[in-house]
Amino acid sequence: MEGHQMNEDPYFGQAPGMLGPLIEWAEITPSDGEDLAVRPRALDCAVGGTVAMVSATGSEATLSLTPGVPYPVRPVRIRATGTTATGIVGLW
Repeated sequence: MEGHQMNEDPYFGQAPGMLGPLIEWAEITPSDGEDLAVRPRALDCAVGGTVAMVSATGSEATLSLTPGVPYPVRPVRIRATGTTATGIVGLW
């Protein structure tokens, strides 16, 4: 990464744990037919609303997300149908 020196990170080279801070993120585009490329450790959003999710076992649930509050869920899919939140970000 340009402008970033890895030696400035005292934790460089250590494996991140499930209880450690989230170190990566990506925007999620809801889809009724496609699973997420990476299964997140948590979800956040820019504009609050509902998020219709599917778990690894196929169960479905809808959560109400509030912006700036990471929700510790690990869905395999975010469905377009039933999702009103926007700017959804997967964190891991």
